[in-house]
Amino acid sequence: MLLLDGVALLHPEDAVFEAMLEGWARQQRGGRRLATETILGRQRIVRRFMEGINEYPWTWTSGHVDEWMTYLVAEKKRARSTIRSYQDALKLFCDYITSPYYQWPEVCEARFGTHPVQVCHEWNTIAHLTDYEGRPGRRPMTREEVQLLLDHADDQVDRAVRLGRKGALAAYRDATVFKVIYGWGLRCNETSRIDTTDFYRNPKAPELGRFGSLQVRYGKASRGSGPRRRMVLSVMPWAVEAVQDYLVNIRPRYRSSDGSAVWLTERGGRLKPREMEERFAEYRDELGLDTDLTPHCLRHSYVTHLIEDGADPAFVQEQVGHRFASTTAIYTGVSGDFMNTMMRRALDRAYVADQETR
Repeated sequence: MLLLDGVALLHPEDAVFEAMLEGWARQQRGGRRLATETILGRQRIVRRFMEGINEYPWTWTSGHVDEWMTYLVAEKKRARSTIRSYQDALKLFCDYITSPYYQWPEVCEARFGTHPVQVCHEWNTIAHLTDYEGRPGRRPMTREEVQLLLDHADDQVDRAVRLGRKGALAAYRDATVFKVIYGWGLRCNETSRIDTTDFYRNPKAPELGRFGSLQVRYGKASRGSGPRRRMVLSVMPWAVEAVQDYLVNIRPRYRSSDGSAVWLTERGGRLKPREMEERFAEYRDELGLDTDLTPHCLRHSYVTHLIEDGADPAFVQEQVGHRFASTTAIYTGVSGDFMNTMMRRALDRAYVADQETR
């Protein structure tokens, strides 16, 4: 508790509210080890809600949440993902102030004659990870589009070499970058941070040499935590051949090639995600592909194509580092041909079973 017993408060409502926020911050900072930025962001959301409805937490109702969400959607035009983050913060705060372990219900009863309740429920909040919330164009690329992009990237290498241009090394590097993003289902930031020591042998795949698996050391962090590590098994031999060729024949030609980064710039620095995105956009536009496509769509394609090829969804989930299967599901956009094939197989099994029972 952050309030002293027997001490009269000049503004008790404000004092209790501030004490609630501070206690909540300590709970997140101590037991849950969340980052200060995350805690402050959640506190700001709670303050905005209180100011928006002009009510203190012990008088909040579900109707207040409905009113504020309507305002954010209709007036402020907030995105679905933003609305969900606001709701998550309010729900967590209410979990804290209604918990019997922190005594806030007793304090509010004694001082204000009422107590706080949970105001965020299934019927007035957005379910987490049920639908894809990104832009419609952020979809998996088809196999044809992936092949078109990779072929175009290779063509730029041949063209630069043929014309004797300086950018041949960079073109070769970028062509390999896109193959690695797709071949291991990576994010741009994960790809940028790969070091030469991050590839490992896999005893179950000796034919891949030291490229049987890839350690991702800078995976996407959960809110308030550090980067998540994962080991991605190599499942596309052609991608292994591409990165091996690059490391043996191309990377040593870069300045400061004795460093650890796999993807180097002409000045010896580490290639940044933004540079990957810019080169992708350049090739995409030259090919006349959808302008909403980004390098992240290659990661979507990795998930989709593995599922289409019969990989276990649980395996794919582990490969891409998703905590929830529903996240992997929204990455998946199987083709019409795949759906028709699955339908045909199901019908064939049904007909066979029917004939066997006759």
